[in-house]
Amino acid sequence: MSQAGWYPDPGGQPGMYRYWTGSSWSASITNNPMQAPPSGGLGGLGGPQHPGQPQWSPSQQQQQPRRSPVGWWLGIAAIVLVIAVLGWFAIRNLGGILGTGPSAGSNPTQNVCPKQVASTITPAPAPNDGRVHGGALSYPRLDPPWGPPVPETRVPFGRDVLTQTVMVEPSYKGTKDSWVASVLVGELVAGDGFFSPQQGSEIVVKCIMGVFYDDAEVVRDDKVNKATTVDGKEAWLVETHLSFDIPNLKTKGELAIIMIVATSAASSSIFYASIPDTVPDLVPDARRAMAGLKVTS
Repeated sequence: MSQAGWYPDPGGQPGMYRYWTGSSWSASITNNPMQAPPSGGLGGLGGPQHPGQPQWSPSQQQQQPRRSPVGWWLGIAAIVLVIAVLGWFAIRNLGGILGTGPSAGSNPTQNVCPKQVASTITPAPAPNDGRVHGGALSYPRLDPPWGPPVPETRVPFGRDVLTQTVMVEPSYKGTKDSWVASVLVGELVAGDGFFSPQQGSEIVVKCIMGVFYDDAEVVRDDKVNKATTVDGKEAWLVETHLSFDIPNLKTKGELAIIMIVATSAASSSIFYASIPDTVPDLVPDARRAMAGLKVTS
């Protein structure tokens, strides 16, 4: 289809319609396909519309009772107050969003992560082409000291995940749990899949900070947070330094690289690398893998 408009939800929600921009599906859904396009026209970053929200025509708007001057002044005052409050919050959080300064963020609960849904589809065997395949992405296989690619089922935001790792601190909790450098690719799991790469990157970063560092406070300092492309597909890249202090762990920080790629109209794939500060010589490997990313069918 090429014409923009509301169409039966390809995500399978009965009685619901999703907006097609002419080139991609938006995040907005409704049960009223006659309503106006989503906020901003393209949906996506504007968030979902409320199903059944009434749409007022110009004639209907003219029939509304006229407000008294006092009501107008009270309304203007309320709007000014709301703008002032929103401006204060925006300035307060600007540093963390734009990467101009560190921001603390620890929430040791899996509630910040997407709900994992078991897949009934068995991924097709990856081709023996010297690349590591996961989801609809692949990267050139890294040589030792990186280990061989292995499936990873413990990533709360992904499935069909394949990863390579390097041991950094074995058994720092005694007989279990080791700290590793890792590079992985897989299918991104979050909601119904209809979100922008930028929204997907924030889902992943919040999940990483919430569950990967025990109960430690994690300070996030973004170095890169921008739109990009991979193999001609829309993507979003976040490179952030995460600082933490976990008992018995020598590593106190690491570089996290998150690339979310809109590999189809209704799904995204992820490239994720975490390189502890104690092994900076592995950073070029992670960047080389990211530079070699390809979208596969």
